[in-house]
Amino acid sequence: MPNTKSAERRMRNSQRKQLHNRSVASRLHKLEKNFAQLATAGKKEDAAKALREVVSAFDKAVKVGVVHKATASRKKSRLTTALNRVK
Repeated sequence: MPNTKSAERRMRNSQRKQLHNRSVASRLHKLEKNFAQLATAGKKEDAAKALREVVSAFDKAVKVGVVHKATASRKKSRLTTALNRVK
């Protein structure tokens, strides 16, 4: 347990931020899964729309600091190559 008032405040803030970060990360995972399902099913147009959503979500997550810039860049690159492999 925190010993000071400022430590209590930091604990409350970190809990709130943790919930927000977890929801952003969960949304990213859902969008990635949705894209992967569309790509494996061979629905290229739908997968392209889903890719735009995923890329946008990754950029927003980087902006607020949930995901590192290099991680987002790597994942966006791999998803784009996966889309290009779809016939």
